[in-house]
Amino acid sequence: MRNGMDRKRDAPSPQLAEVLGSSAPISRPQVAKKVWAYIRKHKLQDPKKLREIVADEKLKPVFGKARLDMFHEPKPSANT
Repeated sequence: MRNGMDRKRDAPSPQLAEVLGSSAPISRPQVAKKVWAYIRKHKLQDPKKLREIVADEKLKPVFGKARLDMFHEPKPSANT
């Protein structure tokens, strides 16, 4: 059963909008999907520790740090 969060859309922060390529309102699942696409496109996973993301200049302001473990960090939201 869905709780409607997949349809709720919020405007992303300016930093997240830069990563997403748009400032249009977007749902959380779509944010996660687009951020992962960005990470894969720019090859930001550490090749030796695939669980770690090495943030580039656009992702650092979104996640607040240069490296993060993808399973221990909160997912970026449209309101970050």
